[in-house]
Amino acid sequence: MAWALKLPLADEVIESGLVQDFDASLSGIGQELGAGAYSMSDVLALPIFKQEESSLPPEGQDKVLPFQYVLCAATSPAVKLHDETLTYLNQGQSYEIRMLDNRKLGELPEINGKLVKSIFRVVFHDRRLQYTEHQQLEGWRWNRPGDRILDIDIPMSVGIIDPRANPTQLNTVEFLWDPAKRTSVFIQVHCISTEFTLRKHGGEKGVPFRVQIDTFRESDSGDYTEHLHSASCQIKVFKPKGADRKQKTDREKMEKRTPHEKEKYQPSYETTILTECSPWPEVSYVPPAPSPGFNNSHSGFSLGDGSGSPSHQPDPPAPLADTLLPTWTPQEAQQWLHRNRFSTFSRLFRNFSGADLLKLSRDDVIQICGPADGIRLFNALKGRLVRPRLTIYVCQESQQVRDPQHEPDEGDGGAGTFFVYHAVYLEELTAAELSEKLAQLFRVPAHQIQHIYKQGPTGIHVLVSDEMIQNFPDESCFVLDTMKAESSDSYHVILK
Repeated sequence: MAWALKLPLADEVIESGLVQDFDASLSGIGQELGAGAYSMSDVLALPIFKQEESSLPPEGQDKVLPFQYVLCAATSPAVKLHDETLTYLNQGQSYEIRMLDNRKLGELPEINGKLVKSIFRVVFHDRRLQYTEHQQLEGWRWNRPGDRILDIDIPMSVGIIDPRANPTQLNTVEFLWDPAKRTSVFIQVHCISTEFTLRKHGGEKGVPFRVQIDTFRESDSGDYTEHLHSASCQIKVFKPKGADRKQKTDREKMEKRTPHEKEKYQPSYETTILTECSPWPEVSYVPPAPSPGFNNSHSGFSLGDGSGSPSHQPDPPAPLADTLLPTWTPQEAQQWLHRNRFSTFSRLFRNFSGADLLKLSRDDVIQICGPADGIRLFNALKGRLVRPRLTIYVCQESQQVRDPQHEPDEGDGGAGTFFVYHAVYLEELTAAELSEKLAQLFRVPAHQIQHIYKQGPTGIHVLVSDEMIQNFPDESCFVLDTMKAESSDSYHVILK
């Protein structure tokens, strides 16, 4: 009598899954790899591998996640039981993601009553595209100048604080929120899945993306760098109304299948639960110019380092708008247009170099851009600066510098000392504006300057008012002295 070995049902499922995984891993070999060779160490460091490793829970541990994120969009019914859910989205449509506090009583007490920061990303699901993400996003940027991949619909969102979108990271947005309060963020994805396929004719399948959320709490240094939780889900993005048609097509296909075949597929859920994953690795971008810091010294603060020597001059403030140079390439000219709020016309000038733009006459740009934007662009191209209403020069007493080339005569103890002055340009001619400009020079928050006084006759201190500033002669010179306020960490500034 012959014996046949029959695998248990669970083993059959495992074996079937392994075969499918093996087939899927072979399907991309030799296709669209490009001319460059892949480094195995780099491939293993890709985020998708880290997600797979982190998605395996520790043995014997039923972990409760601190947060839960719910995307209010239905999942596809054409997804097999053991595969990850797939959700279809329409390009540019606002979709709600609910941010839910899932902590048990007493869990993570350090964030009670505090804000946390969440970073949203739309990234590639495919490993090959993850490996070339930077090149893919740069190509999309030049094909769609002025557009973003991911945006927040702020008017519809609830509970988000200080939303930000970095101009250099088109696929990333971030904001602060309070886990104890209702929070819903509405996102818009502006790229479509077929924009990242090689073939541009009809009928090609679009690539899947991932929506990933990384949440951090505030560290002791005041930065939101302490990782709390990460989760993601798989999506595909279609042209407007295309997601609805695709969902309907999948549903009709499933209805034609036999009951036995339907058992192999997941049901369609009304919402999409983001599943836990590892945090997305930070990509190194060129950091923006640092914001002015401040000196916490209680004895006073200073402008620059006070040395006054040519090799130790304080950094000049960054210009409000950089000057277009004739030597710039079309790509650099495009970046200049974006920085100066002319993104609407970047497509029209996509092949213009810096020299080409500078050769345009006033009538040319008005005809191309219209009267309002044309005049603004012409003025920006010619670098015309508006003269400030009032210019004053200030110097701090601690910035006295000894001139080594001047030998003081006998009895002339101060003849070899000069002062390094800084120009302050005022437009509103108010005490608040002067306080703000001095705070920028001192590199302190404006609220730390409590009052500004002008030294009057017999050494009296006269409170500086708007009317007094309006009567300052243009290009007046002042030596500044600082005095610590008695009741707080603020300072008084005295103009001498």
